[in-house]
Amino acid sequence: MSMEILRNKTILITGGTGSFGKSFVKYLLNNSEAKKIIIFSRDELKQSRMQVELKNNQRIRFFIGDVRSLHRLQRAFHGVDIVIHAAALKQVTTMEYNPFEAVETNILGSQNVIDAAIDQGVERAILVSTDKAAQPTSLYGSTKLCAEKLFISGNSYSDGKTKFSCVRYGNVIGSRGSIVDKLLSHQPVSITDERMTRFWITLEQSFELVMFALENMEKGEIFIPKIPSMKLVDFLEALEPGVKREVIGALPGEKIHEMLLSKEEARHTVEVGNYYIILSECYQFLSEVYKKYYQQGKKLSPDFCYESHTNNNWLLSEQLVKIVKDLKNL
Repeated sequence: MSMEILRNKTILITGGTGSFGKSFVKYLLNNSEAKKIIIFSRDELKQSRMQVELKNNQRIRFFIGDVRSLHRLQRAFHGVDIVIHAAALKQVTTMEYNPFEAVETNILGSQNVIDAAIDQGVERAILVSTDKAAQPTSLYGSTKLCAEKLFISGNSYSDGKTKFSCVRYGNVIGSRGSIVDKLLSHQPVSITDERMTRFWITLEQSFELVMFALENMEKGEIFIPKIPSMKLVDFLEALEPGVKREVIGALPGEKIHEMLLSKEEARHTVEVGNYYIILSECYQFLSEVYKKYYQQGKKLSPDFCYESHTNNNWLLSEQLVKIVKDLKNL
């Protein structure tokens, strides 16, 4: 995949000390000729540790701040070309009990990112979203759906000078606090329902998705990767055969199966290679802009729905074991 779009660019990642941000920074350092990479986050300890881990790389800058503060974002975005907005409160159950905290960070914080990007002349901004935003049942998913809508509508305020689009994907294998993380740490494992299925994506695939979006975005799209599904019980058994697990019942806001693309969204979605691209319905002028997608890809059938339990692509045990083995070697 070409990294030419990042050559001599200044990139800022909100939530840059999180699982995605931290790994994406390393990926950019190793594979791109970006001029500067700014990590924007509110945790000074994580930033300090990351700085040591990256050996004070001269292309890296650290910026303490919270997306809830528009003033701080305005300062941080000065001179920035590309923004990857990955900052969010993400724990589904925790957000059910602390709903307005999620609203302030995930919704109002996203609007702050949009406003600062427009005001500071950022060229491109990508929101990192989640499968939980598709027909959400949780407060977390609902806030990410709102964030997607805000990013798409941000294009109507920017006069084309700043482009806004989104990426949406499932569970990241090996991210902080994930089941893989717990198994590697030999922590007790509990599951909520033995029928449960999930979409699974590697960090490398998430990087490729973001790069594909940056290279191809016109404005207002939601980019979704074709990724495999796996039952949670099979996931656990593959990584630690015979592991003791406790079934505790569904948690507040939790789905048995996840969705990446609903039937309603499929009506204005095109399939392009390894991706589904949801095109905005909001602006008539975009029909001409989106012409390339209809030329490159194909429309989906009217009843298409992309769900984890009906997915025709399943993650095999041996594939999962290899992915996790590679994670241990990082």
